[in-house]
Amino acid sequence: MVAGNVVPLVDLTRLPAHVAIIMDGNGRWAQDRGMPRPIGHREGSESVRRTVRACRRLGVRALTLYAFSEQNWHRPPFEVEALMELLREFLLSEREELIANQIRLRMVGRRDRLPARVREVLDRIEGETADFHEMTLTLALSYGGREEIADAARALAMQAAKGELDPHRIDESLIDAVLPSMEVGAVDLLIRTGGEQRISNFLLWGAAYAELYFSDRLWPDWTEVDLYGAIESFQTRDRRFGRVSSDAQVATMDDLAPDAAPRAHA
Repeated sequence: MVAGNVVPLVDLTRLPAHVAIIMDGNGRWAQDRGMPRPIGHREGSESVRRTVRACRRLGVRALTLYAFSEQNWHRPPFEVEALMELLREFLLSEREELIANQIRLRMVGRRDRLPARVREVLDRIEGETADFHEMTLTLALSYGGREEIADAARALAMQAAKGELDPHRIDESLIDAVLPSMEVGAVDLLIRTGGEQRISNFLLWGAAYAELYFSDRLWPDWTEVDLYGAIESFQTRDRRFGRVSSDAQVATMDDLAPDAAPRAHA
């Protein structure tokens, strides 16, 4: 959580290449104010705009937003319908800005479950922005990390059954290649707003070594300053990926040197 009016200092030379955000707290934001939950989702769309713009200005290469999970279909029908209509409105309203700022839009998740009116707009904007390289905005829609891995396993199994793939060739890099969410690379920084401290089936494969950042801020209240605070926290982390730090490695090698002087024991 960013304190007061202090704006965090971000080192532009050490930005996370891929930021992923679980945008939690829209419904609670509305309920706390005695409003219907869909109002919170509409307010949350403003936070999406702020965050996309801030990432583009900073130079973040990829931003993935958990917009609608596979499990969200179990919410009340009126809320699901409101979310789908809001998604369509958001895509239409942001089309020109995405194009003007050379931001590629893509989707991961089970596209066939989305209403046709949403798919039509999404398909069109994906096509119009497909050749942009400044930044990639990925919307996770009807998405689940387990489901994505299961779909990939099924596709590889079908190739193996047809004799098109030797099962012994299946390794991490091959799975990377068939997971749609990995097209923009592994997650460097995974943020969750709303006070919960779990990743809720989001990008399970790609977030294996992500730095996690949890904020109590409800998503409609999330600002650029909050994003800067998350990135500043990321930049203080020592990302070792299972290895020891370079300083620790030097110390260990010194300890193993055959002519190392004996250590005194207290």
